[in-house]
Amino acid sequence: MKDDRITVRFSADLRRRLQQAASISGTRKSDLVRGAVERQLAAENNVITAYERAKRAGLIGAVRRVSRDLSTNPRHFDGFGGS
Repeated sequence: MKDDRITVRFSADLRRRLQQAASISGTRKSDLVRGAVERQLAAENNVITAYERAKRAGLIGAVRRVSRDLSTNPRHFDGFGGS
């Protein structure tokens, strides 16, 4: 299967840096760009939400001896936020 071709515009400085990196590594510019895009997309797929971070840190359910429905049961909100 043949790869699709796209056009990307780079500033003169970025184009120079890309050429320099390709020369140093002995890699084609297109391979460097493709690798950078693949790494970026993989990183975006591995984004951890604040909830997941808190859960991993042991902060979810860290308060003991309280009702489990503190954040969802309206009866626990009486007087909260009032002036």
